[in-house]
Amino acid sequence: VHHGYFWKGEDGRVVGQKHARLKQLLTHDLNLFAYHLPLDAHPDLGNNAQLGALLGISPQGRFGDDELGWIGALAAPTTLRAFAQTVSARLNRVPLVIGEEDRPVRTVGWCTGGAQGWFDAAVAAGVDVYLSGEASEQTTHLARESGVA
Repeated sequence: VHHGYFWKGEDGRVVGQKHARLKQLLTHDLNLFAYHLPLDAHPDLGNNAQLGALLGISPQGRFGDDELGWIGALAAPTTLRAFAQTVSARLNRVPLVIGEEDRPVRTVGWCTGGAQGWFDAAVAAGVDVYLSGEASEQTTHLARESGVA
């Protein structure tokens, strides 16, 4: 699996659904192997590397905790609208877009998964747009206030 089963700050008791899931593993003498951060960070096979390649972004640097966030450049400048259309077509889902659709996009910061907490670091890195797996209310406001889509 990509994520482990016990999270920092989470209740560690094995009750309810957590108990039922672990019981299935233990009853059938199975192991659960989680490989989260190494898979995200790998320069060729990692989730960020694969997403960048899929979206046509050339990696140029990293940011955030353990440098899991990536920064890169598009092959040619485009608009936020066109970039969002590319994301939609390549990922088969419509992204939440916050920002002026006609604004130019040259540099992209991205981190797969729930990396909305790194938006500040992406803004500080000077990207035009930041792409992550989640966005909450504070992320929406930061996008509007910073001008980074």
